[in-house]
Amino acid sequence: MMVNGLVTVTQLGLLLLLGLLGLRMHKLVRNEPMQPAIAAVPNPGFAREQGPQVRTINRKESKLQQGESRLDRTELFSQLHILAGLQERDCRVKGLVLAEAPEAVRTYAAAWLYGASCALSNKPVRHSEALAGMVAGIVSRKTGIRQPEALQAISTLTSSSILLACYRAGLEGAEFWQVNHYVPASCGLYEVVTSNAFI
Repeated sequence: MMVNGLVTVTQLGLLLLLGLLGLRMHKLVRNEPMQPAIAAVPNPGFAREQGPQVRTINRKESKLQQGESRLDRTELFSQLHILAGLQERDCRVKGLVLAEAPEAVRTYAAAWLYGASCALSNKPVRHSEALAGMVAGIVSRKTGIRQPEALQAISTLTSSSILLACYRAGLEGAEFWQVNHYVPASCGLYEVVTSNAFI
């Protein structure tokens, strides 16, 4: 009788432990982020055997990431074109034709648009050569400034308080534009150019 009771208590204890183990595993599975099965290969020999498959999956993931960054780049390019066009039109309505303005004014426009591009782009892209090149191309088309001069203005922002002021205005103007769909006059290209340059 006593042995039967001991066996029953032991069996109940084991079932209880098994139930707790099941609950713990379920909780871990729910809270643990999913990882690719290939990344957690315990056997190095198995990883060597599966090499081509791993490389194929990595290539697919790389192409997917490139596709996403291309999409972001295209969207950013479109937004910058729209914003640059709106600011160019605003300047023209107020009597400032950027294509006929002195080169200093066009470099201010490059700094402004670069600030706007930093506000509109993802953090990894900000302050990259690719972004500076994109801005230089757009500014060149909109104002007539040569791309090397636009890139020079972008790369020397911190050496000039006027360029830095234009950059900040572009940054603030684009952030406001994203939410409200217009750039306030105080952050607009015309305001920052006319307050910092003799035209």
